[in-house]
Amino acid sequence: MLSHFIRLCLLAHVLALVSCQTGLTPAMQAQVDARNASIAAEPPGDYYIGRRFRIDRTHFWGYLRKPRQPWAESKLVIMNERSARTPDRLPEQTAGTGNVYGFDHNQEYRIWGSFTGRRVYDPNSDLFLPEFQLTRWQLLNPSPGWLFQPNERFNGSQLLRGEPEAMPRN
Repeated sequence: MLSHFIRLCLLAHVLALVSCQTGLTPAMQAQVDARNASIAAEPPGDYYIGRRFRIDRTHFWGYLRKPRQPWAESKLVIMNERSARTPDRLPEQTAGTGNVYGFDHNQEYRIWGSFTGRRVYDPNSDLFLPEFQLTRWQLLNPSPGWLFQPNERFNGSQLLRGEPEAMPRN
């Protein structure tokens, strides 16, 4: 009986440590698990899943990942619009009401095209990012929720994660 109690206490302690390390509550972890299951069920194909990520005065488009690939492995990209325009290709400001550039922040798309192999410099973010040649897009979800973790908070001026592979080269 005592050994059963000790095992339960140890299990509770381990679960508490894991949730402290990730900063996720059990409910948040359930959301992560559900998202991972949804991503694992995506049909394979020659396309990307894109999440628009807009910060004022920057020129990157957002994050791209292959189907069935987690968002943690996605790449922050700059879109080349030579073949097709991005969904939000609009003026940065408008005189009236209506959508402007970046209106689709956090919307999720199916994206067709390919990486060009070039890295493009965005002077306002001071990042060198992979260039993606867009050929076509389709809106998948206008409000998909959190991107990397359920407890993230977007403040409008910072990335949600470090982009070490995108830092300027000295």
